[in-house]
Amino acid sequence: MSDSDTVVKAEGLSKIYRLGIKKQASDSLASAMAGFLRSPLRNYRKYRSLYRFDDVSDTTNGSNADDIIWALRDVSFEVRQGEVLGIVGRNGAGKSTLLKILTRITPPTRGRAEIRGRVSSLLEVGTGFHQELTGRENVYLNGTILGMTKAEVDRKFDEIVAFSGVERFLDTPVKRYSSGMSVRLAFAVAAHLEPEILIVDEVLAVGDTEFQKKCINKMQDVSRHGRTVLFVSHNMPAVSALCSRAILMSGGAVAMDGSTHDVVSAYLNSDSGVPSAREWINLPEAPGRSVARLRSVRAVGRDGRAVESVDIGEEVGIEMTIDVLLAGRKLLPHYWFYNEEGAVMFAALNQDPAWYDREFPVGRIVTTAWLPGNLLAAGRIFVTAALITRHPDISQFDEPQVIAFGVRDNMGAGTARGDWAGDMPGVIRPLLKWDTEVAAGVAAGEPARQRS
Repeated sequence: MSDSDTVVKAEGLSKIYRLGIKKQASDSLASAMAGFLRSPLRNYRKYRSLYRFDDVSDTTNGSNADDIIWALRDVSFEVRQGEVLGIVGRNGAGKSTLLKILTRITPPTRGRAEIRGRVSSLLEVGTGFHQELTGRENVYLNGTILGMTKAEVDRKFDEIVAFSGVERFLDTPVKRYSSGMSVRLAFAVAAHLEPEILIVDEVLAVGDTEFQKKCINKMQDVSRHGRTVLFVSHNMPAVSALCSRAILMSGGAVAMDGSTHDVVSAYLNSDSGVPSAREWINLPEAPGRSVARLRSVRAVGRDGRAVESVDIGEEVGIEMTIDVLLAGRKLLPHYWFYNEEGAVMFAALNQDPAWYDREFPVGRIVTTAWLPGNLLAAGRIFVTAALITRHPDISQFDEPQVIAFGVRDNMGAGTARGDWAGDMPGVIRPLLKWDTEVAAGVAAGEPARQRS
């Protein structure tokens, strides 16, 4: 990456906050009086300590670790001109603090950030709006704050209002707007500034689906014209659709920087503590009984390789490897599938006609259940692997939630979501076949008739 292409550069950014300390109560009149006399000096020292971090080193949390929090810690990255960078992570990971430093709202404790070009940002709902002013007046006020001239606002005013969809309420004070109306108008102003760099924090968390789609289209349009977008969101379909590169934040630090596909996969797999593959090397330690033992369970793709996550439209296999120790037994491998909340989604029994209700030979057996694409909803899927012998049914092993894999949501043709940016509830997400036709000879408003 050449320096001329770099428009955002962060070097060792750190932000430290000092937490408040609980005030100690006096247990006597004398101690209360002494505390009163000492309070000016104590308050001065306390005030100075809020903004001085000489006692904090890079390797430790400081001499008084209980009152120190690292909102950001040694964050470094670069963004090229025209790049759309997604920033993802759990709540409290440091995403919003990073954007506030980049937009000069708050200074870093350590490190430095360089931004080349005019910046437009939308970090909070209605940032820069005056509650007593009307929507029309706030368009001019907010546009001026963001760096637009009055002539620019005049030229783009109709386009801004049309984009926001609040024409009817344009001359109503903003204090009477809903949060959704405020963010629509605020985003409309910020998006039409024609900035070299657009910084957006969770704008898709507020507003209806139509507005969310407008936002995504607008940000795509901004990037197509060679401008740069930094996009923070928990909406993984939007991040996948918009961004070619992403950063995963964790604990105030950059945990991963790479392609959106890889970063979203890592984000889905973080904090679960359950791997996508398990293997037992030693037979005596493997789950099972005298008839069979479990040697491995994996989530695999069609190429047979283990996968940690798949796109929502991709097929995924759950592969079970079994060592059969005694001949003449009928075996029934099966799985239970759970979502992140621990609810059972469905169970699957091995009903392969070549093996169902038949005796298994002694040796190693590999059996795979294939889940079709566009079946599972996005998120982490947990798998319980089990095996019973038939007639009578006797459990050989039952390993609860032995593996887990991620399902990445995305928008586009060939998925149940399509270009819908709103919520998709449910534990499964099937792509159904739809048949739609115009009923011949029936006018709208006529009584419904039963089809024969």
